[in-house]
Amino acid sequence: MKAPNFWWTAPSTPSALLAPAALVYGAVAARNLDRGRRADLGVPVLCIGNLTVGGAGKTPTAMALGKAAIALGRKPGFVSRGYRRRGRSPLLVDPQAQDAAATGDEPQLLAGIAPTAVGANRKKAAERLISECGCDLVIMDDGFQSAQLAMDYALIAVDARRGLGNWRVFPAGPLRAPLKTQLVHASAILLIGKGEAGSAVASESARSNHTTYRAHLAPIDADRFDGMRVLAFAGIADPQKFVETLKACGAKVERSLGFPDHHPYDANDIARLSQEAWGHGLQLVTTAKDAVRLRSGPEASRMFLKECEVLDVALAFEAEDTAKSIIRQTLANFHRRRYGV
Repeated sequence: MKAPNFWWTAPSTPSALLAPAALVYGAVAARNLDRGRRADLGVPVLCIGNLTVGGAGKTPTAMALGKAAIALGRKPGFVSRGYRRRGRSPLLVDPQAQDAAATGDEPQLLAGIAPTAVGANRKKAAERLISECGCDLVIMDDGFQSAQLAMDYALIAVDARRGLGNWRVFPAGPLRAPLKTQLVHASAILLIGKGEAGSAVASESARSNHTTYRAHLAPIDADRFDGMRVLAFAGIADPQKFVETLKACGAKVERSLGFPDHHPYDANDIARLSQEAWGHGLQLVTTAKDAVRLRSGPEASRMFLKECEVLDVALAFEAEDTAKSIIRQTLANFHRRRYGV
């Protein structure tokens, strides 16, 4: 499913018609956030969440903070639900033995940084990281609204270009729960990228006495795309953002195709993309997350991936010491929660 366009425009008739359903959904979501039975793991927990349905750069943020934790001498482990994966029981991710169908696509990327566990029950997944991998810090990629774990720091990622859309609760808008309720449980806001929509979120963050950090997604090895005529395709929350990133690298994006987030490419998709690229003499380019899914597919999918260039990105904080500062604050909050000082 793709997010409806009216979510990202000014409140309109569809959002008004869905307001009663949003009121019910919001009440349930708020109750879960306020009264959820959050398990204490006995180690610090840092959550990377977002306020809206869909992606906002959580996984690159989690990866950057995982690297910062390692640099500070910690042994972090990532917990993810493993969206659209096969099975629900907790699983330690082994990219050499498991594909994206078994783990989800994003956990494959996280596992390249630190031990990663997936599971609908985040408590059980985290316990495996602690008992089997010796992790002394848990970083949750998403799970802010699940209220399953006691969190010591909740960093909320916001795409500055899209912001909070129409600021309405699902299904009238993209918010996962009423904004004020979510902000009560947040520690800080992270605006990723640039955009006027992000400025409005920063203002709301300041009114709530939250720190607002800023960062951007920096392309890795961007120079190789300069001047390249490409067909860009992506199955992520905001494919247009991928297109804009490619253009910023100097690529000439002559055609682009967007698919729903976590889209499993089938033979028809691959044939269509190949035909369009060959027919117009364009280079296929996709994201690292899409590449994980293609690599986990049948042989035809893997062969198709060899025709593609992959644009990878890394999160870069505006202030260099931000990531380490967040890790240190997480540890301090845990100590205060655990020992009262």
